[in-house]
Amino acid sequence: MRKRVPVPQSLISLLEAPGPSGHEDEATRVWREAAGRFAEISSDTLGTTFARVGSAGGGAARPLALVGHIDQIGVAITDIEDSGLLAVTTIGGITPEMLLGQRLRFLTRDGEVVGTIARRRLSPEQARDRPRIEHSDLHVDIGARDRAEAEALVRVGDAAVWAGPTIELPSGRLLSQALDNRLGAYVVLEAAKRIAEAGGAGIDVVAVAAVQEEIGLFGARTSAYGLDPLAAIVVDVTPATDTPGGEARLAGRIELGQGVMIGRGPTLNRKLTDLLSDVAAAAEIPHAFEVYSRMTSTDADEVHRSRSGVPTSLLSIPTRYIHSPGELCDLADVESAVRLIVAVAGHLDGETSFLR
Repeated sequence: MRKRVPVPQSLISLLEAPGPSGHEDEATRVWREAAGRFAEISSDTLGTTFARVGSAGGGAARPLALVGHIDQIGVAITDIEDSGLLAVTTIGGITPEMLLGQRLRFLTRDGEVVGTIARRRLSPEQARDRPRIEHSDLHVDIGARDRAEAEALVRVGDAAVWAGPTIELPSGRLLSQALDNRLGAYVVLEAAKRIAEAGGAGIDVVAVAAVQEEIGLFGARTSAYGLDPLAAIVVDVTPATDTPGGEARLAGRIELGQGVMIGRGPTLNRKLTDLLSDVAAAAEIPHAFEVYSRMTSTDADEVHRSRSGVPTSLLSIPTRYIHSPGELCDLADVESAVRLIVAVAGHLDGETSFLR
């Protein structure tokens, strides 16, 4: 039997903290609190947080950026009806099927308000004519008797995320509603922590908890410009192919438990990608490869084209059921990502060049 990987408390804390795009405050607070124990903390006006670990030899060389976005998908209130029911729109990509029947945690001025998502009632004839659910069919019920009572609890524009606990499953697997992308935020945080505990790397390392990825990769764009790093490693989740409908022929075998995925593609720097794969092989860190033919639909797309170009690589955690309230990963893959970043950071210094 494979050795069990314990669930880090810092990861649990990140997963339990709500933080939809543009409303990342609570998740960011948890991340900053953990990072402040070992790094120099700063932030920008968007809300992205930077945790800098100085190099072992000092100096002001351009840093290695470790980027994981901290926002998650959610919904926002668009209207409060006379009945007290709420109309909502999505923050990021959520299908109406994933919303129906779920509970929500609304983030309001006075604390959290819980609601449930339901579908408008259809006659049998209407149901036959409209088998698909549309977002316009859905409403949220927070238990208010009328509009006035609802307005005392929530405001138009208040955001919400799915409600539900993080659960440790057998075989070292984890079920949660925010693996995308608290896994990436955790990995860069933990990697920076281990580098700090080891006395630093050959260059400064800056872990980045980027905001607003789910609505446009905005935090990555501004943070990459501001940092002007020597290189960047972006960490995100990627859809696993080991479930019904998964197609390995499209981008490779992406399976839970086989290790961290190293991205290969035209926008990902070949020298940095080769370094990642060589170090992983030499250190016997479980890994596999994911192939992109164009963009990656991750923060790496913005980071790599910042300023005059940033050598960028992408590490991904295989994850089942992404953008659902029941995302699922293998903790061993998360640990592989942390170990690989720490090992690669040890190979970089101020003289490292990625010129092509």
